[in-house]
Amino acid sequence: MWSVPHHRIADLKLPFSFFLALRYLKPKRTFVSIITLISMVGVMLGVTVLIVVISVMTGFDRELRQKVVDWDAHILVGTEDVLRDWRDLTVKIRNTPGVVGTAPYVQGPVIVEFQSQRLAPMIRGIDPVEEEKIVPLKKFIKKGALDLEGESAVVGVELARKLHIDVGDKLTIYSPGNLGEILDGIKGLEKTNGQDERKAIDKLREVVLPKELTVTGIFETGHYMHDSEFLLVPIYVGQELYGLGDALHGITVKTVDPYGADGVKRDIQKFLQPPQFAQTWIDMNSQFFEAVRLERTVMFFLLFFIVVVAAFGIMNTLITVTVQKTRDIGVMKAIGADIWQIVCVFLGQGIIVGLFGTLSGLGLGMILVRYRNEFSHWLSSTFGFEVFPKQVYQFSALPAVVVPGDVAKICIGAFLICCIFAFLPAYRAARLDPVEALRYE
Repeated sequence: MWSVPHHRIADLKLPFSFFLALRYLKPKRTFVSIITLISMVGVMLGVTVLIVVISVMTGFDRELRQKVVDWDAHILVGTEDVLRDWRDLTVKIRNTPGVVGTAPYVQGPVIVEFQSQRLAPMIRGIDPVEEEKIVPLKKFIKKGALDLEGESAVVGVELARKLHIDVGDKLTIYSPGNLGEILDGIKGLEKTNGQDERKAIDKLREVVLPKELTVTGIFETGHYMHDSEFLLVPIYVGQELYGLGDALHGITVKTVDPYGADGVKRDIQKFLQPPQFAQTWIDMNSQFFEAVRLERTVMFFLLFFIVVVAAFGIMNTLITVTVQKTRDIGVMKAIGADIWQIVCVFLGQGIIVGLFGTLSGLGLGMILVRYRNEFSHWLSSTFGFEVFPKQVYQFSALPAVVVPGDVAKICIGAFLICCIFAFLPAYRAARLDPVEALRYE
């Protein structure tokens, strides 16, 4: 008959069920059975991956919002065509409650050329004095200065890298804004001859002639799209490139609270005349924010199945153990152990495996989050490809934010799933009839 030696009973400081659970986790031939170890590693990996992925996705969302707020205005007032009466409109906007400042802007695609290299970025024509009240551009200057006096430009760091351009170099800009004038000039040229033809050619040359700007500064926001797609020019240069005269493409607005910009937008819309419109920074980037939120939610549910699979491993382990320990179960019930004592024996094994797996995953996950960029660089150098390409994720470094509430939900959820899956075989073992268990012993 199974028994505990008397000299060991006095030394037994652990509860009966927990003591047996630890003994069953230490088979005679190996310290921990392979299947138990695999289950524990599965829980650890599931928790680790969940913590890392959710922290990175949360970091993406917050960093994206911060980069957008740092670079874009809180509200953009524009029109489907161009703003011609923008000065009167600016006065009305500045008198709107909650508005801190306004600035005019011109923005659109152009073709830039430097040493036979051509790209098609966006220009943003600004008044640097007014724009600094909306966006602190000076803090983004990495090289040179925010000098937009005369025929000058400030380019993004990634755009400068692609063009191999530096401060002091001159780049050539061709604008699609005068494409209509070019086509009209060509048609006029076809219908003229003699002296009129010479005049038409001279006029067309003036239209086609590009602008040459000197690079006075290079900026870096940390947002790949901004750094690779934008160059800043004086507002009059933007107006000339697009043939706007004194008109603008829009007005940028800064509010007291960026997250309260929607209320200010509604006040501004009261005096806007169609086709004029107002958009907040959230409206302009809603697709990005929604995509990140949706991806974060989907990734959470998909990766949580790793923990579920690991919990199945725990359940399989306990089913195997209960089959092996059928005789021990029968003896315990024969000497008076009740159902819940036996349940706790096998449930305790699942709890121990789940607890150690969860705590190991928590520790490993926090380490990987802390050294995420170093780990990413190591993967890139080892396998020869960029794991998190800046062109896709739009950030020069991998952001991450650890939210204690999210980590708590992951750890508690993983632990509870392990307990639930461990309870099923434990309860089945506890209901075993001792007569049936000992029949063939």
